[in-house]
Amino acid sequence: MLLYALVPFAYLLGSISSAIIVCRIMGLPDPRTEGSNNPGATNVLRLGGKKAAAITLFGDALKGLLPMLLAHALQAPPLILALTAMAAFLGHLYPVFFGFKGGKGVATALGVQFGLSWMIGLSVAAIWLFVAKIMHISSLAALVAMALAPVIVWWFWPAPELIIMQIAMSLLLFWRHRSNIANMLSGKEGKINASNGD
Repeated sequence: MLLYALVPFAYLLGSISSAIIVCRIMGLPDPRTEGSNNPGATNVLRLGGKKAAAITLFGDALKGLLPMLLAHALQAPPLILALTAMAAFLGHLYPVFFGFKGGKGVATALGVQFGLSWMIGLSVAAIWLFVAKIMHISSLAALVAMALAPVIVWWFWPAPELIIMQIAMSLLLFWRHRSNIANMLSGKEGKINASNGD
């Protein structure tokens, strides 16, 4: 029963919006209605600076990391790991506590990947950092890293359930970044420290 309780627990934890809570505590504008209207770390950076953004980023990543660590502690099989991962991610994208209007999912996805395997998380993070350093576009770095994430999962842990989970997560992340993709195609996407990524 504890294993199956992981899935709703992960969704509810994912539904806690770090961006909205941080902005309320720090007296900042609602990230859903200001800046890029996205409750994510980059928009919080725009609205409140580095400290607020760092807390948001940490909180969003933790939402993905904690359920996965708990699943490992309970020796969950790959199917439960995959369902737990998706639940945490979907909670961030569509939070029940905030009208199902959530962020774009990059930090939570990365938290999930680190929780799944530190090598998977480290590999995805390294790709993000490399692309961000070269191209200076946060959303592009996230999209490249998440596009390669299914291959990374396959390389380190080739369980079909986990590969399918990562493919689904990456597709959803691309969907959530469709406005960023349009901006990149038109040359309007902002650079690091001013981009519209998560």
